[in-house]
Amino acid sequence: MEYQSYKVVHSKRYPGVSLKVRRISFGRRIELLRQVREAAAKAEYLEASEDPREKLEASLLACELDRLYLLWGLEGIEGLEVDGEPATPERLVEAGPEGLCGEALKAIKAEFGLSEEEEKN
Repeated sequence: MEYQSYKVVHSKRYPGVSLKVRRISFGRRIELLRQVREAAAKAEYLEASEDPREKLEASLLACELDRLYLLWGLEGIEGLEVDGEPATPERLVEAGPEGLCGEALKAIKAEFGLSEEEEKN
């Protein structure tokens, strides 16, 4: 048996671009959960607040969590250059097309097994 520790996802929005998304494994699940547990709990707490400043803080934490997911789950990008250089996960997050970040995030969360409802909880 041969096992690939990643899968290739072809962008629907950006033809010719493909994403290497890490497949979930026991070790990777533990690693990711360690990275997100505190921020996710804090974001949930702040989201429940009525204070607009805390709502804003919750939105910021949600974006930071998405960034964490992207950098954790995206192994590589093919068919995209950012400012004349081959795209990397870090470069995609910092200066790449936001729509592609959204596609990658959706694929990563699907691989991790998170539905939209589970992401909120």
